[in-house]
Amino acid sequence: MHFSPLTRERKNRRQKKNSTSVRVVHRQTAAKACRKRDFEALEPEIMAQDMTLLWGSGSPPCWRVMIALEEKKLQGYNSVLLSFDKMEHKSQQVLDINPRGQVPSFKHGDIIVNESYAACFYLESRFKSQGTKLIPDGPEEQALMYQRMFEGLSLYDKLGAVIFYDYYVPEGERLESALKRNKETLVTELKLWEGYLEKLGSGSYLAGKAFTMTDVVVFPTVATAFRFGLSAERYPKLGAYHALMKERPSIKASWPPHWLENPKGQDTLKDI
Repeated sequence: MHFSPLTRERKNRRQKKNSTSVRVVHRQTAAKACRKRDFEALEPEIMAQDMTLLWGSGSPPCWRVMIALEEKKLQGYNSVLLSFDKMEHKSQQVLDINPRGQVPSFKHGDIIVNESYAACFYLESRFKSQGTKLIPDGPEEQALMYQRMFEGLSLYDKLGAVIFYDYYVPEGERLESALKRNKETLVTELKLWEGYLEKLGSGSYLAGKAFTMTDVVVFPTVATAFRFGLSAERYPKLGAYHALMKERPSIKASWPPHWLENPKGQDTLKDI
């Protein structure tokens, strides 16, 4: 088939126009991708400005959420430190967010998540690709993570039953035999965790070789135990884990301020 010079000229113009259009589309697509990457990089910082955490120093539940925020690179949140001594956790400011009058009280925009485990899961789900990956992909690793993190609630309860016995039990109802039972129950629990860490090997975290959500939610309880005098010589695996975690940036950044002011702590658990 033969084309006239005019036909060939029109065809060349169309091809040139189509080629130009393709280049424009490519440039627009590339620019859009760049803008998306820039927004994704800025999004956590922007989102953090819309977050508010009401917390108390030394509270393991509060500390859990603070560690999660640090690990997810959300350091720009609004931090409101409350005084337990002044009963500020029962203030209207807290009750407006948390009708239970408890901390942590966490708000992200119009979303309120007050339970510490729930808040940590929310942050991991909402910012899954940001910062530290806290939930492993493998089914075996996930299973161990979930198992240990919920076992951590038993450790928290049994620790509290000893170190806060005088606080929770009215003076006229306190029994030496009851406190003795609580201490024996705590010893049994601590030995379980010693065994878990021994089985995992040196340098391990609570659910394996990688830092996970288990460490976010259980480490504050372990740290509280040592704050109240738990012996690292008597519980060497927990002691090594405590020392390992203390060097982590998220732990250093969220360390309870009154612990920094008074590093000595107490000796409630020295004989445990």
